[in-house]
Order: sequence, then structure tokens, then C-alpha cells
Amino acid sequence: MPTIMDLELANATYKVVKDLIKIKPEENLLITVDSATEWRVAEETAKAGNALGAKIHLAYHSTPRGYGKVADKFLPDSLKEAIPNTDAWIEYNNQWLLYSTPWEKAMEGRRVRYLFLGGLNTDQMVRCIGKIDLSAQTEFQNKIVEMTHLAKHMRITTLGGTDISFENDPNRPITNELTADVPGPHFLLGQIGWAPIEESINGKIVFDGSFSGGGEADLGILKEPIEFILRDGKVVEILGGEEAKILKQWLEKLNDPRMYNAVHVCYGFNPGARLSGLCTEDERVWGSTEWGFGYQGPMFKGKLGDATSHADGICLNSSVWMDEKLIMDKGKIIDPELKKLSEAVRK
Repeated sequence: MPTIMDLELANATYKVVKDLIKIKPEENLLITVDSATEWRVAEETAKAGNALGAKIHLAYHSTPRGYGKVADKFLPDSLKEAIPNTDAWIEYNNQWLLYSTPWEKAMEGRRVRYLFLGGLNTDQMVRCIGKIDLSAQTEFQNKIVEMTHLAKHMRITTLGGTDISFENDPNRPITNELTADVPGPHFLLGQIGWAPIEESINGKIVFDGSFSGGGEADLGILKEPIEFILRDGKVVEILGGEEAKILKQWLEKLNDPRMYNAVHVCYGFNPGARLSGLCTEDERVWGSTEWGFGYQGPMFKGKLGDATSHADGICLNSSVWMDEKLIMDKGKIIDPELKKLSEAVRK
């Protein structure tokens, strides 16, 4: 019996397997989904993979109580073994296996092409993947990556009160999330991220979109802003209301000083993304910036590395300066060349 958006979801999942992770006949495709995520999305992805000739392993499992290494003790041994022993892995988990010990093992092995689509439901798959013009998106993202790589000093402000500055290391990579066709970690398209020189990060970050830390710190869309004061790349003060208190208690409970480190910054540029409370989508809301804390993924080539878990916060309607030049103003691209490319993406 057909249900809502059946055909649109089929198109989006086919695009994921064929155009994003680029599965080949006879390859092993692992799809993981926990009990807090919409099963239908994972099932349709498995069908698409099977139609393209892949050997499918669809792993449905109980939901961990947090992200990263917090999840380790909740995972079945069979899943821990499967993760590093596949050619391609698509993760739909609501409570991420990203940054867990099995994930680390898979990324070290240089075999697994990993695509993180954590928690996406049917509607989000259709908006954030199915309806995207991949050619126009690629051209726009490639240009802003090129410009960011050349910038030495950057400043980001928001209407909500963010005012943070930092320096870039030209030798560090900038992740350009589009396809997942080579071994290593890849994420939902529409995000561009990098690790600034950690000790150069100073100022104030005000999260006015959403905040995600897994478990009790998975706050979703924020009722009121949470303010982080940073000095030399570390959070020295957290200000705000009840949600800020929950976050402070969660960090204290983790008892890991590394969780206070700012480890990456990202742009959000997916034209289909809306603020939903799901980090995977929220990080890509057009014109937002996102900051990550705690575990620093190896793809960023930074100084920090391991931590107990990871947390992400969203700053809406961001203004971005590259070496004193204003590129984006209150969430709107104003650089002439970038603006023209962005209009093709958002038409």
C-alpha cells in the first residue's frame, strides 16, 4: 500500500546509493539504523543498493544513550565487527555511531566509504538530497571552499550576539560535503567544515538555533540562546537559562576537560534544510554557522583528537569576514561571484 512521498523517497535513496556513495556491483553495503530512527528510510536505501547490485547488510539495533564513545557499551559485538568490514557504510542512527570506537577502527582501515545521514526522515531526505541540483551545489561549494582556504584571519558574527575570531592553517583540509566516493568519513551535502588554529579562537559564540550533544544534552531547537565564552580555543564560561544549566550539568557528568575544546567550525549551505531540531539537518540551514566541541575527527587534521563525546551548536543568520572582506551578511551571500553561484543552487 503506497504511503506519503513513496516515489520521492525512492528517488532520494537511489541518489544516495548511486550518486553520493557510488556503490558498485558486488560491493558490501552496510546500512545502520537504531530504533529511534525512521525504518522506512533505511529500508528504501537497502532496496536501492540491492537494485544496483550491492550485497546488503541492513543492521537495525537498539538505541545507544549518547554519541561517540558513550555509545560503545550499548552496541552488539556483531555490529562492532561489521562496521570496519564493509566497502560502504551509510549511517542513519539518531544516536550517532560517528566517533565511536568501531567508527575509529573503520576509518583507520582505509577501506570503508562512510556516509553520515544520522536521523533523517522521509521529508528531510527528499528536501536535503532528492531535490538538490548536485551540479549547481558542487560548483557553489567548490568556490567557497577555495576562498576559505585562502583566508588567514576570519571573523563570524550573528544578530544573536556571536562575535568570534580565529586564524586558519593553510595546511589543514577543508571538508567539502558532497559525495562519498573515496574511503573515509563523509557527511550530508551542504556543509563545509574545518579546524581553525585552536588556540587562536577567541570571543563569544551564541547558539540561537539548536544544540546537540546526545542523550540528555540533545536539546534540539533552543527555547533561549546559550552563550559560550571562549579563550584560546577553550570554553571558559557558559551562560543562559535552563537549557544552559542542563548543558553544564551534562559536561560536568562527562568529567572530560577535552569536551570544552572548540574543534571545528562549519558553514551551512543546503537549500532544502530547515531548522528542525535534528543536528544533521540544522547544521546545513542556509546561512548558518556551526561549532563542534569535544572529539575532533581525524579528517580535520587538528591538534586535539580524542574525547568522550561530541557536541554541536547552530548559529543562525551568520555574517562572515575573510581577511576583513565581508562575504556573507546576516545569512545572505553578498560576494558577487558567490552570489551568482548561490542563486543557481537556490532557484
